[in-house]
Amino acid sequence: MREILPLLFALTTAASAQQQAYRFGHVWDGEKLLANAVVTVENGRIVRVEAASTAASSVTGARDMTRYTAIPGLIDVHTHMTYVLPASLNKIAQPARSAAAVYLARENARKTLETGVTTVRDLGARDYQDIAMRDLINQGAMPGPRMFVAGYGLMISRGPSPGPGTADGPAEVMKIVRLQSAAGADVIKMYGSTGSGQDVTGFETFTYEEMKAAVDAAHALGKRIAIHTYGPAGARDAIRAGTDSLEHSTDMDDATIAELARRRIVYVPTIDHNRYYVDNAKLLGYPPGATEPLNDFIARNLETARRAFKAGVRFAMGSDAVYTMFGENTRELRWFVKAGMTPEQALRAATTEGAALLGMEEKLGRLKPGAFADIVAVEGDPLQDIEVVIQKVRWVMKGGEVVVDKTK
Repeated sequence: MREILPLLFALTTAASAQQQAYRFGHVWDGEKLLANAVVTVENGRIVRVEAASTAASSVTGARDMTRYTAIPGLIDVHTHMTYVLPASLNKIAQPARSAAAVYLARENARKTLETGVTTVRDLGARDYQDIAMRDLINQGAMPGPRMFVAGYGLMISRGPSPGPGTADGPAEVMKIVRLQSAAGADVIKMYGSTGSGQDVTGFETFTYEEMKAAVDAAHALGKRIAIHTYGPAGARDAIRAGTDSLEHSTDMDDATIAELARRRIVYVPTIDHNRYYVDNAKLLGYPPGATEPLNDFIARNLETARRAFKAGVRFAMGSDAVYTMFGENTRELRWFVKAGMTPEQALRAATTEGAALLGMEEKLGRLKPGAFADIVAVEGDPLQDIEVVIQKVRWVMKGGEVVVDKTK
């Protein structure tokens, strides 16, 4: 027994040495606010969240973060991480541009982490660049947020040379959904209307039958599906078809919004991405006059979001970040507050609701035992002022590893 005791002590000491404790002025755990609390982390997971007055063992050696409020790592449920400015690839030989895009996307990943976003849902990329980037991040070969990816988004035929995501008719739709899943996609993306960049037309593309085929095929494979639709017609059919999330939709009537709320489908309005296009029209090469339709769409998008929130629709934060928008991922929260949310409700859209949409309620979006140790420290009170979340991120931990530290 005497020989065993030193060994047990050594093992216990080694285990406890892996624990890290952080004492914050406040902790918002996704549900409630705790004052003067300690978060203990071990092996990339949260072990305890407790008041400092009752955490004697954890406080010993805890890092003093009492200047900050801790919130869960934020979740951006609509990005395109591998989108880099085309000019960045012009001097790269054509066959190698896909690999170069993944390499250059490291900067997008770094900027995303700096906003406090530790998890993203990436909704479409060329040549399965998103799958490569996800896997590189998971292997530790590239720093970046945790990624849930879609591969190719489904599109109708738009020319003589169909792409890998092209599908016409329910049978082809089901086939392409299965191909994306087989390639390694975590989620399915479908472009249910026109609309992208300076184009805000929103004409429905896929039929209801095609959308239903995509939804059924995705769900049969255990995948969730996001349907992009700028206009109200596509939104009605996407909701009827049973999409898991509705991206961008504006001008929805009261009946459509009521059905969206009844079905508990998550609305991802991505209002801020058109603000980005307006602010960067020259950089993106938009012609004169392109910003007026974008500004009009922003106003209608915000009004639709306001009505949807009032009707009890579920929201998640999606930036639709592309090109140089990374680092601005959380500005969507400002629009949520304009739509009528309190800062805390907006924060839930970026944490607990995002986690639920991903099917990761037990691991993401909350600071609780067993969840991934994704922790963001902000300076100020995020439940009173959403700008604290947008502008005052000082420290970010992802999976137990500090990836951003601006506290020193």
